[in-house]
Amino acid sequence: MIARAPAAASKVVSKTVETTVLTADAALPGSLTVPDKAVGLVLFAHGSGSSRLSPRNRAVSALLNEARLGTLLFDLLTEKESRIDARNARLRFDIPLLSARLVGAIDWLKSSKATAKLPLGLFGASTGAAAALTAAATRPAMVGAVVSRGGRPDLASDTLAAVRSPVLLIVGGLDETVIELNEEAAARLACKWQLEIIPGATHLFEEPGAMARVALMTREWFLRHLGRDAGAGCS
Repeated sequence: MIARAPAAASKVVSKTVETTVLTADAALPGSLTVPDKAVGLVLFAHGSGSSRLSPRNRAVSALLNEARLGTLLFDLLTEKESRIDARNARLRFDIPLLSARLVGAIDWLKSSKATAKLPLGLFGASTGAAAALTAAATRPAMVGAVVSRGGRPDLASDTLAAVRSPVLLIVGGLDETVIELNEEAAARLACKWQLEIIPGATHLFEEPGAMARVALMTREWFLRHLGRDAGAGCS
């Protein structure tokens, strides 16, 4: 296990700003939280059919903020695209589109004085994990670590070997098919990776205590790796 009990600390002051993330082809709503004396920033890529309002991702984000890690949760699809996806569920599997939006968000963060110097990590859930890994391969010098929650890294199979950031894969113990997909994808990674299986948890980690464990593992991974060179995960 990589999760550790949090040490006693004074309350961290964080400010959340509703913003618009500008990418090459879209203006996307987002929630940016930067704690006082932030030590890093984590960009979230939500999963199939979800959005920046995902309660699971917001729970993880809150714990990261307490550890002085900033977070950006934003919609990967426009309102029109979301309506289309709700009908046919196709865009949520369009990894080139989703990863391009994520790369655009990375560039947007790095162009802002408020966030440009913060070490950056990516947190992806379900299909968002494939987008996060593809984005990490596209911007290796900008991404210091990646976490996948119940992810589909197999959907990024063409770019896995190019990832240079340490990767943490978290999967529920009862999510047997996704465990296999994560194991197969991990074997294609050329850099440091770790697979954590949470016993008794299903794909959405809805069981009591499951998401709390995901959040703790995620926090520890980012605190451990952000701030190092992105290439530190390479073998």
